[in-house]
Amino acid sequence: MRICHVITRLIVGGAQENTVLSCVGLHERGHEVTLVTGPETGPEGSLMAQAREHGFAIEVVPELRRAVRPLGDLKALQALTRLLTLLRPDVVHTHSSKAGIVGRLAARRAKVPIIVHTVHGMSFNRTQSPLSRALYRRLERRCARFTDRLVCVADAMAAQTAAARVAPASKCTTIYSGIRTEWFAPERWDRDEVRRHWNFADDAIVVGTVARLFPNKGYEQLIPAAARAARREPRLRFVWVGDGGRRAAYERQLAALGLRDRVHLTGLVAPDQVARLLAGMDFVVHASQWEGLPRIAVQALLMERPVVSFAIDGAPEVVIPGETGLLVPLNDVAGLADAIDALAGNPQRRTAMGRAGRQRCLRQFDYRVMIDALEQLYNELAEQRVSHRSAESVLSEGV
Repeated sequence: MRICHVITRLIVGGAQENTVLSCVGLHERGHEVTLVTGPETGPEGSLMAQAREHGFAIEVVPELRRAVRPLGDLKALQALTRLLTLLRPDVVHTHSSKAGIVGRLAARRAKVPIIVHTVHGMSFNRTQSPLSRALYRRLERRCARFTDRLVCVADAMAAQTAAARVAPASKCTTIYSGIRTEWFAPERWDRDEVRRHWNFADDAIVVGTVARLFPNKGYEQLIPAAARAARREPRLRFVWVGDGGRRAAYERQLAALGLRDRVHLTGLVAPDQVARLLAGMDFVVHASQWEGLPRIAVQALLMERPVVSFAIDGAPEVVIPGETGLLVPLNDVAGLADAIDALAGNPQRRTAMGRAGRQRCLRQFDYRVMIDALEQLYNELAEQRVSHRSAESVLSEGV
């Protein structure tokens, strides 16, 4: 098949990693794959160099930008329509809210036979203003009418899509976001060697967080929770992996709470280095305010590190309470601190949870499992289209 994946930007992020791995896997299976993206990067870093290593085509559309700009978005629609008309793909598969809207409209205008969109997280969500939510809900409903299938990275996304009346449940298919599981092998890394670079004492209990230093990633809740937990357990230390526009502000908050010397900030790291850093942690806290499927929770569990997370969106499908980690009600700072202390004080429980989590994630989240499901979906949709055309032909002949 000729397959086009479309995403707004190739920053280092979950949706972007999923998209690149989808292109990698489909290209390895012999499909003619083109990745279409906008030009923007940021403090999160870029996956462009990584994507270019694998041999599939990449098209950068300068007009495709993340910010909502009506005139610019119209230009992006025109540019994407021209490109898709030229490429003549059998399937257009869009990702992220902006590319999901503009890309599907362009695919329809270019008469692409099969249109698929992945819901990595609802484009209208609890972090937005009521006006933004209403606008995106309306746009999603419109585009869903001519979308052949909505791929959801978690069952929670399918349920939310149906509940918001974006599309019926029958139009949603859950395909878990894939991971390069071979990168996340605990035996590859020396825990003590990783920790030496952080200058923590040998008896430190290291709590990791891997997320952009950005609003809605949960640092506003994590910082006071860390302060509470650290008062009760002086051995606690924290490692934050990532960068972003709020770094200086968060560092000031840490200093004001007397936590600055307990928190090591790594800055931006390449995706293939995340496993090494996870090896030095004892467990991971993920406090995001909005998430489709928390990939870092999967990656942590593959490294046999249990996870504490807010019980939102797709998190409960990865973080199974008492089995692979602990769940806390959204924005319950006291509960988050209690969960941190609970795992900090029980190394045997951490070990058991980590091992159970690795076995579960190896089965569910290997990217080749995702590619199998995508291929099956594309073939199913292609067969449906052929059957539909055959039925139309029979009816036409009968008339």
